[in-house]
Formats: sequence, structure tokens, C-alpha cells
Amino acid sequence: MIFTGLGVALLGYQPTSYLLFPLIVSAALCFNFRVVGAALLTVYFGTFLSMSNEAGVFSHNTPAEAVDVWIYNMLLGMVGLIVLVVKEQRNHVRKDKFEQNIHSLANFDELTGLPNRSLLHDRITQLLAAAHRDNQKFALLYLDLDRFKHVNNSMGHGVGDKLLQVVAARLQKCVREVDTVSRIGGDEFILLLRETDADGAARVANRLVKALVASCNIDVIQISTNASIGISVYPDNAEDVDTLMKHAEVAMFRAKEEGRNNIQFFAPEMNSHSSQIFFMETDLRLAMENNEFALHYQPQVDLVSGRICGAEALIRWQHPVRGLVSPGEFIPVAEETGQIIPIGEWVLRTACTQLAAWRRESMPVFPIAVNLSIRQLRQPDLAQLVSAVLKETGLRPDDLELEITESIMMTKVDTAMKFLTEMNDLGVQLSIDDFGTGYSSLSYLKKLPVNTLKIDQSFVSDIGVDENDASIVRSIISLGHQFNLQVIAEGVETLEQLNFLRAHGCDEMQGYYFSRPLPPDDFLALINSSPMLQ
Repeated sequence: MIFTGLGVALLGYQPTSYLLFPLIVSAALCFNFRVVGAALLTVYFGTFLSMSNEAGVFSHNTPAEAVDVWIYNMLLGMVGLIVLVVKEQRNHVRKDKFEQNIHSLANFDELTGLPNRSLLHDRITQLLAAAHRDNQKFALLYLDLDRFKHVNNSMGHGVGDKLLQVVAARLQKCVREVDTVSRIGGDEFILLLRETDADGAARVANRLVKALVASCNIDVIQISTNASIGISVYPDNAEDVDTLMKHAEVAMFRAKEEGRNNIQFFAPEMNSHSSQIFFMETDLRLAMENNEFALHYQPQVDLVSGRICGAEALIRWQHPVRGLVSPGEFIPVAEETGQIIPIGEWVLRTACTQLAAWRRESMPVFPIAVNLSIRQLRQPDLAQLVSAVLKETGLRPDDLELEITESIMMTKVDTAMKFLTEMNDLGVQLSIDDFGTGYSSLSYLKKLPVNTLKIDQSFVSDIGVDENDASIVRSIISLGHQFNLQVIAEGVETLEQLNFLRAHGCDEMQGYYFSRPLPPDDFLALINSSPMLQ
């Protein structure tokens, strides 16, 4: 009813024509015209003062009734105005909060509250200009938590998130207020240290390593973590933002390669190594498509009879440009990139197919050993794959021996135990490769359904000159026999090593002393010659 008088004065509406009032007020509220509301109220008030009974506006009301109507309408108008003002203020507050949230999401990490990659990039850009003008240095520290995925996988992402928050707080305590600690994703952080040279960056990096190694209590779980840190310095290593960040990341990866939990400064030769990794990853994909991989087979010999009792399938890569590429060079890249999954399946299928072909040529019966990687072991359908390959090739389960490294057993105990149990029930032979190089545990060894221990060649190579290695080899042989396991020594290259192994009861050997790994045709020729180990 606030606009009733105005309607009479301007539009000729009578006081009884109140039906238009809700429409007019609703329109004003919808358009949120605070100024319009105030203006209408003023016009209405002025209109009332100028009206009289002679105009016929209130002709059907007494003067008292007219005043009552006006007061009522006036009060409604004031309420409407207040509503408009309050609504406008609320919208303003909401807009401010919305803009603040947008700014926060665009510039800060939601989990830790640290600056994100975008804000870090802006701060480095600003610092570059100032450092160039004032002839100053600054440093970037690229920090990646070691084995953080194991925390997420074993304890859950909730614990992992809380650990990241603890790490963020500790990193901030290790630097000055003028420095920047940012989280750029996952378990990766970058620290921007103002007016800092290489020596200053090293001191901060050492503080970070010490701060992170201290255990923390998360959900009643004691957790400690390590970090690999790469450092690049302006202007020594680069003079633009992207290159500085890239060089710090390259140095971090070198720290990973050097055993993790250490600090590496960027050096130009690291770029060459990183480029090699990149191109190797690309070449590995092409290698599968172009059939550049091949399997060679190294015989395993019984130390009592002197006869061949098995063979290990070993992958070789004949690169079209580089020639023969060492497995030690490309297998880690395949592991890191996940390409080991299709490569491992190819090795398993090719080795079983080859053994089946040899059996059709009446070759003596013995199993063939195939290595499994950590990545393969994580595949939920690995047991089904093994069963399918055996069925396709017509081999018996005991024609196949699967080798799992001891390090896998220590990091993936439950997964490995489940898979080994399934394979044992199927009848596949199982062995622990590189035994003695990990964290050996009698408690897990006695539970594993394995058939063979393989002594790592790093112990075998010096048994004639290093008493510690000799003691380790003797202990592994004795331990294996106590658990009724076969023991085979890898990397036997001399008669002295062979005699030592025979004297201490080792069951089998493989190595260059008897034969190097051979292509399929050469291996078959060796078998047909009926060689004997003397």
C-alpha cells in the first residue's frame, strides 16, 4: 500500500485499488533499487501533504480514517525500505566473501593453506625483477617426500593429509617470514628463499631434512618421513621462472636416484641425464610396437650332478640407434613410468611360449624362471594372467618359476603373500631373488610358500677375498637348508667362487663361469650338446 497515494496523484488510482501494491513492491524488491525505494517514499509523503478532501482522494473516508490509512502505508513503506537496505548489505557481504573465496582458491592450497603454484610463480616473477635490479641471489628448494605413497596406501588418505599438514607447518618454521613455502601438488613443496646463495640454501635444506625426520603422532600412529631436495640458485642456474623451477625439480630427481633423503644442487649435466630419461621413455613405447625386445636364457646348473636344471629368462633391448641397451639402464625407467606392466606380460608370455616350443623338440624337462616387478605385483589380475598364459601355452604350473625380489617382500608383504599363496596352490614354483640385499626377516621367511633362495651376486663376487661376504653366503646357504629351501648362487664367474659354493653345500649356480645368457637358438644348441659342469 506504500504506493497508493502516489497512484492516486499520478495515475488516477483510487485508494481502494490496492491490488497493484503487491506487484509494485515485488518489482522494487526484485530489482533491488535502494535509491528508487527512497525516492518513492519521498514522493508518497509529499503527495499526501498536497492532497485534500476537495481532490476526492479520500472522499469516501473520514479524515481520521484517511490519516490511519496513510500512517499504515507509511509504516509499510519504511519496512520495505529497511528490507531493501538490509538485502543490499547482505548481498555486499556475500559478494565480498565470494571474492575472498575465489582469491583463496586461486592462490592457496586448500589442505595446507600454503601458497599454490600460481601464487609462487607470481612471487618468483616479482623477486626476479628485484634481484636483477639489486644484483642479488635467491634460491628455490624443490622438496618431495620419500615414499609418501606408502603412507596413503597403508594408513589411508586421511592420515596422509594430516601428515602433509604437519610437514607444511614444519617447513614454515625452518624459514624466515620473508621466504615463501608453497605446496604445488601431492607431496611436493617448493621453498623460495630471498637473498640466499648456495651456502645459505644448503643450510636451510639441512634444517628441513632434520625437521622432517622427527616422528610425529597422527591418529595414535608414530610416523616419520624423509625428503629428497633439489636446489637451483638465481642467477647461477637460470634467469627465468620456468627454468629455475625445472632445474630444481631435475636436481630433486637426482636426489631420488642417489638413494633418497639427500640434497642435490642442480648441475648442467643433470639436464642431459633427464633428457635421456625422457627419450628413453618414448623409445620404450616404440620398442614394444616395433618388436625390439628379445629374451636371452641363462642356464642354471645343479652343483652335485653338474647338469643344467633350469634357466632364467632375461630381457634384452636392441635399440635401432644405440644398439644393445643394458637392462640396468631401461628397467628402472620402465618401472617408474609403468611401462614395466606390458613389458612384464610380454616377458612372461614369450618365455612360456618358448619353453613350450622347446618341449615339442624334446628338450630335457626343467623349469624356466621369470622375474616379477613391484608394479606387476600390484596388479589385481596378475594371478589370472599367469594361469591364462600357462593354459594358452600348455605348460604345467611347475614348468614356471616366478622370482620376486626380497625388497618387494618387505614393502608389499600382504600383497606378495596373497599372490604367492595363490601361485603355490596352483603349483607354480617360487623364489626370492637377490636374497640378503633387503631387510631379511626369519618371521616372514618361514611363512612364505617359496621353494628357492637366490644369493645376490654382490655377495658372491668377493667371497674369495672378503670374509664378511663369505660369512653372509655361508649363512644364507645354512638358513635356506634349515627351511628346506633350494639355494642358488647368482653371478658365479670364477673357479674359486664355484669351489667355495660346492664346499658349503650350495645347491645350484648360474653365471658366466658356465654360460652367459644366450639367444633361444644358441641356448637350444647348448642344451643339445649335453654340457657338464666340471
